[in-house]
Amino acid sequence: MREAIKDMTNRLSAIYEVGEASAIMELVMEHLTGVARKDRAQLKDFSLNAEQNQEAEKIMARLLTHEPVQYVLNESWFCGLKLYVDNNVLIPRPETEELVEWIIDNCKFPLDQLSVLDVGSGSGCIPIALKRRLRKADVWGCDISKAALNIAQRNSTTLGTEVKFIQLDFLDTSSHEKLPSFDLIVSNPPYIPKSERLKMQPNVVAFEPETALFVPDEDPLVFYQAIAAFGHKKLNAGGSIYLEIHEDLGNAVSTLLTENGYKVTLKKDMQGKDRMVKAMQM
Repeated sequence: MREAIKDMTNRLSAIYEVGEASAIMELVMEHLTGVARKDRAQLKDFSLNAEQNQEAEKIMARLLTHEPVQYVLNESWFCGLKLYVDNNVLIPRPETEELVEWIIDNCKFPLDQLSVLDVGSGSGCIPIALKRRLRKADVWGCDISKAALNIAQRNSTTLGTEVKFIQLDFLDTSSHEKLPSFDLIVSNPPYIPKSERLKMQPNVVAFEPETALFVPDEDPLVFYQAIAAFGHKKLNAGGSIYLEIHEDLGNAVSTLLTENGYKVTLKKDMQGKDRMVKAMQM
């Protein structure tokens, strides 16, 4: 097993930094053996069997095309939860975990009366994590992609959470009538201008769903404007909106929300980048 890890890490180092290649191989080895890294030290003489070696080579072939390990293994961790993912949904990011924790830390509503909407749910990571932590809350998620919602529902069922998922195009304001009012609205919407795709890593642009990543260069705040308008109609008194944002657009998003009548708090992530906004109606 140690030789397999060393060999595959060396091969992956052709396209990834050594540290990242090593981290990827730890995920692969846990997937192959069912043994976490912290427990593998006890298995110094463990050998992969023929079937495991064959699967390892299949995994390696896909990884060497830059396909993200989460898609290759069909699993991704978020807030301590193992989710099924494939290329119909974005891979959950650590910054989004920070957004979830911020929401929970600031939640002042009686949980049995709390209603939450996640806009653009993808894998369902945000609404499922919130439902797990705010168990009595009424949690909804919406997405334009039926394939994404199928994955979100699969994850919700597997993890024993009751989230109401609905398919709609949130930019079509007439679809908003399909939704009730909410105390909390949260979203990690598409926010990357299309012109930035040339600067991005191939494992992102070649495999992750384009509609969940990119917005037009001429209208990068289109989803934030739609959410602000939705809040005027569907955000309950005393409610809040929590949004993940592009690190370079903190001031632009804050200005948009302020001009729409919201009191805004801009928050940095653990790397010191502007990545989250909280908006409350004034």
